[in-house]
Amino acid sequence: MKTYIIYCDESTKQGKYYTNFYGGALVESKYFQEINDKLNQKKRELNLYGEVKWSKVSLQYLDKYKSFIEYYFSFVKDNKIKIRIMFKQKYFQTVGLTKEQQENEFYLLYYQFFKHAFGFRYCNDSKEEIYLIPYFDKLPDTTEKNEKFKTFIYNLQFLDEFKKANIKIRKEDIAEVESHKHVILQGMDIIMGAIQFRLNDEHKKIDPATGKKGNKTKAKEELYEHIRNLICNLRPDFKNFNIGDTTGKKGSWKNLWLHPYRHWKFVSKNYVIDPSKAKK
Repeated sequence: MKTYIIYCDESTKQGKYYTNFYGGALVESKYFQEINDKLNQKKRELNLYGEVKWSKVSLQYLDKYKSFIEYYFSFVKDNKIKIRIMFKQKYFQTVGLTKEQQENEFYLLYYQFFKHAFGFRYCNDSKEEIYLIPYFDKLPDTTEKNEKFKTFIYNLQFLDEFKKANIKIRKEDIAEVESHKHVILQGMDIIMGAIQFRLNDEHKKIDPATGKKGNKTKAKEELYEHIRNLICNLRPDFKNFNIGDTTGKKGSWKNLWLHPYRHWKFVSKNYVIDPSKAKK
């Protein structure tokens, strides 16, 4: 039997070009305590005693954040942490949604992210029992909607592709967590924040008072560049990693599971092009 812990977070912030960001960090349970302890120890060494998160990045803390995320990526490179990030590009505008689908877009996309982003259907060649433990950063809607979403996550195990992979999800294992208590989730927040920052051209923002980039923007731009280099160095075939597109399968569907790091640009089946949202 194997058990995988999956930390998930989201950002529905409406960016200039990209929106609906979802992120996940997967760790096999046998590595969990080691990674958790080492990341927390790294934070203590860097005197980062509070929660580390993208919104806190500044010039004052830039070097500490670079050191922390570089250490975090050492576990990604060893495939002990798998990172997945999904987003939508506003250039592809979804059409034809019912009123109910529009109202529940956040959960519908979150469901698709959890179901597909990690390639769970390819995770189990041995056919031993696989247990998934989903930890969602505090869900933002009503208790009723949140519980309905968790039920959909629980019911994934009854789909054919999950049954074939012998994947199990216990209802009591599906939990909402607070990110300040979970360092693996914090690292993923920094990565997702960096990707969102760059895709939406926030690195080009100018302070109207000075006519120059603000110090936080400079710090975030430098941290993003550091993170992109870490992604490109994960594998030889990631050398020219395209952060704004779906990561290629490199000839095998199994890479949806095997890759340590992947992006997914979600495009609905029914869409129209909005030229005003094209990046120049």
